[in-house]
Amino acid sequence: MARARGARSGAATEARALEINRRLRDEYPEALCELTHRNPFELLAATILSAQTTDVRVNMVTPALFARYPDAASLADADIESVEQIIKTVGLYPSKARNLIKMARLIVDEFDGEVPRRREDLVTLPGVGRKTANVVRSVAFGLPGLAVDTHVGRLSRRLGLTTHEDPVKVELELNEFIPPYERGEFSLRLILHGRRVCDARKPACDRCMLADLCPAYARP
Repeated sequence: MARARGARSGAATEARALEINRRLRDEYPEALCELTHRNPFELLAATILSAQTTDVRVNMVTPALFARYPDAASLADADIESVEQIIKTVGLYPSKARNLIKMARLIVDEFDGEVPRRREDLVTLPGVGRKTANVVRSVAFGLPGLAVDTHVGRLSRRLGLTTHEDPVKVELELNEFIPPYERGEFSLRLILHGRRVCDARKPACDRCMLADLCPAYARP
């Protein structure tokens, strides 16, 4: 009996997840990554910089960074003080500068100067965790990858799609509901919705198209 209830609960959660995905797709037809980039290398570097920093702030420093270091080979030979000077308005810039240079050197030495596509390879790069790897895979290469940032984690819990706090556990649970090649866009749309509607402190439930599906919605 308990197993049957668990199966029904899982099926109901999957159905809700698919409906949420459909509504998000209607609301945000273009699933946009808000980090400015022109190629996988630029996206990888920008995503490393974005940890604990807004995309807006990252987009303010990357034009100068990429003008001076347009590829992994040039960044691999960079002087760390020069990189720090360019990105100094970004949070944690000393460690990020080190990671950027180490990342570039590893790409040159191990991957012939090209950003790898496999998650297993991406996470070997300094400053790259599973979230960053999924961003690069899904946005730059169109491969399956569901990035779980603070917005995705918060909205997934509010919407009753997971109870986990750990980002990897959240990702793996959401992967059970969302088709592989829709996972990246689902993540991007959740992020957009979190920024524009479902704020952490004051969610705008009155204008949320997911309110009737949301267990956290305080109905009048």
